[in-house]
Amino acid sequence: MQRSHIVRPAAMFWGLVVFMPVGVTYLSALLLLATMLLAGGYGERYARLRANPLWWPVMAYLAWTLLVLAFGRHYPETPSNLFHGIRIGLTILMAMALTREEAIWALRGFLLIAALNVLLIVAYYSFGFPIWSPLRAVVMEVGNKSISNALLFSVVASTAAVWGIAQIAAHKPLRAIPAFVLLLGLGLVVALPLTSRTSVLALLLVVPVVCIHQWRNHLKMLVGALVLGTVVLGAGLYQLPQLQHKVETGVQELEEAQAGAVFKGSWVIRYYMYRDTGRMIADRPLTGWGIGGWTEQWHKRGPALFSESNMPHNDFLWVGAQGGLPALLSLLVIMVASVWQAWKRPDIAGRYALAATLIALIASSVNSALRDAQIGLALLWISQVYLRLALETKDPAPWRDLWPARRVAPAALSAQA
Repeated sequence: MQRSHIVRPAAMFWGLVVFMPVGVTYLSALLLLATMLLAGGYGERYARLRANPLWWPVMAYLAWTLLVLAFGRHYPETPSNLFHGIRIGLTILMAMALTREEAIWALRGFLLIAALNVLLIVAYYSFGFPIWSPLRAVVMEVGNKSISNALLFSVVASTAAVWGIAQIAAHKPLRAIPAFVLLLGLGLVVALPLTSRTSVLALLLVVPVVCIHQWRNHLKMLVGALVLGTVVLGAGLYQLPQLQHKVETGVQELEEAQAGAVFKGSWVIRYYMYRDTGRMIADRPLTGWGIGGWTEQWHKRGPALFSESNMPHNDFLWVGAQGGLPALLSLLVIMVASVWQAWKRPDIAGRYALAATLIALIASSVNSALRDAQIGLALLWISQVYLRLALETKDPAPWRDLWPARRVAPAALSAQA
């Protein structure tokens, strides 16, 4: 492939900046797209795209989006909503088009910066020092970017869990201890300084699923792993007073919203958004209200207190309201098929991808993890890179050479001979 070497550092750069503000992440996405266009080898990339199981679901999603744009109503929000809808499909396509080596470079960048950020968090809360503004969302709650970073840390934590579980399965339990320490430590990070219930929920659901994947043919080991995981993650994290308070507050908000109360609250606004967006879909199940139509309908249907909202905190409801059930189902098929393709691979590469894609699916179901670029431009990219490696069906170890091996000098090789 001509000039193909320029794509690898661009892919790594996107992995390196996923914790940075969204403007930097956009820059990295544009840089990767530009290098792909400059590198040539379009036939090889197209063949790789066509062979990917997500190709037709993504094409159906994009085609229906353009049909709704062509024949549906237009609104002031149409350009921005169209952009984000296309961006979702394009992000998946770029990850699908990577070679294995390019995906490895992207993964190197992500895991390297995640490790550095873990050290940053430890240092910040151990010693305390002024934090550079672009990194504040790594160590404390700062709007949706901290939610994005919490979800990325959940991917790292689940990756550590998968590796630790593999060590236990290989009868090397001592080697699993650092992985589980990292898992619990990152669980505390997403539960406390980043205060992301979505990320905690994702971890509590994903870890049992990867245990099931690992030991689905060994019932005794599976039961033991699930019990241990429940004690460590479920009981351990839920004993945190801050997390208990947030969960109890959410349940109380939901009960009050069902009784008709309207006030500023995370679960209150979700209750009304889900209810009223569901009614939007029911009113126009085939074509929806048009690209950008959710905001106008929300202003007509939703409580005035929440009129500033521009997305329903559920990506499937968002596309369903604007493009009808075909749009909803096409996006749902993409996300569920990603999880399914990872599940079908029985080895550790499949479990890595299973955890990452399942976190993306959960986040898309309880938050705007695709529509909101602060979250979706990073999380979707990383989860699809994990999946891209899992889809190397002819490669028994697609994660090999994640960290380049130390090269031995020719003189040393001669001496060894």
